[in-house]
Formats: sequence, structure tokens, C-alpha cells
Amino acid sequence: MKNKKLVIFMDSGDTIIDESTETRDHEDVVLSAKVIPGAVETIKALYEEGYTLVLVADGLAQSFKNVLQQNGVYDYFTSMIYSETIKQKKPHPSMFLAAMGAAGLTHADTSRILMVGNNIKRDIKGANHLGITSILLDWSPRYAYAPNCQEEEPDYTIHEPKELITLVHELERKLHNKYGDYTYNKNGR
Repeated sequence: MKNKKLVIFMDSGDTIIDESTETRDHEDVVLSAKVIPGAVETIKALYEEGYTLVLVADGLAQSFKNVLQQNGVYDYFTSMIYSETIKQKKPHPSMFLAAMGAAGLTHADTSRILMVGNNIKRDIKGANHLGITSILLDWSPRYAYAPNCQEEEPDYTIHEPKELITLVHELERKLHNKYGDYTYNKNGR
């Protein structure tokens, strides 16, 4: 499939970067951190297949620049949306709307967007609220993954980053089967 319809929004902490390895300075900027196993290979594979990747993360812009550059994945993202610059944190809609705008998407495109994150209260709830397909990466033992309400229930759950590749291929295939090469949204238009 040459025309990739899906756009993938990704969180950073415990979705790409292992938060337990972060070192910070006195201003709380993350100076260094390691990636979680399989994250680099997953990001690179999806990028090379033609998927648009957008970082949607809570934190300081310099922190993300530091750790994503160190780990060789910074340039794979088309856009980066940070809570520091938006002045809101997920699940606030402005984070997701800014990411949509940066990727040239509108509300009519929500059926094409995937949000991958590790936090049901921020990533999953925020995506679900806007009708974006939510994917929980439950890799980290530091978080509770039991939803407290329906908005916190992910559409899909993966256990390690590499599982995202297979899931993205499946979801891309479903979109192509349903809509072909036509423009579409969740209302089928």
C-alpha cells in the first residue's frame, strides 16, 4: 500500500522513552534517557513505510529534543506538540487539536488518527474524547491500566512497541478495504 491513510500520534514517556532512566537538571529538563526495547525499530519502520508520525507529549520541549535526538528518533516526527508550548496537558483537547492542525488534519479526519500512549487518564481519555482511535502501550509496571470510566478504555492494547507495526498494518488495511483511495471520515464521507 503506497498511500498511507493513517496518521500516528505518539506519547513519549514509557511509550518511546523509558522514564525510569531519565536524568534531569535543576530545572527539571530531561538531559538523557534510554528508549524502551523495540521503540526505535518501530518508529523507524513506520516512518520508512510512509506513515506520518506526530509526537504529542506532556513536558518541556528541550527534554524531548534531548532524549529523542540522543536516541536517533527526533527526525522521524513530522511535528511535535508539547504541553509546554500549548499551555495545557493531555487529556485537554487543545493538545490533540494542535497535533491535528500541525498534520493538516481536521475533525473529519479522526478516523485516520491513532494515538499511542501509556496513560489511560491522559492519552487514552483525550483521544477517545475526540473520536481518535486509542492504543494503550501497557509496557511500564509504574502505571495502573484499569479504566475508571468508559472514556479511559483503549480501543486497542499492545504490550511492547513492535506490536504496533502489526496493528497499524491491520488498521490501515481496514481503512483501505472500507474506503479505498477516497477521502473519508468516521461518518463515511
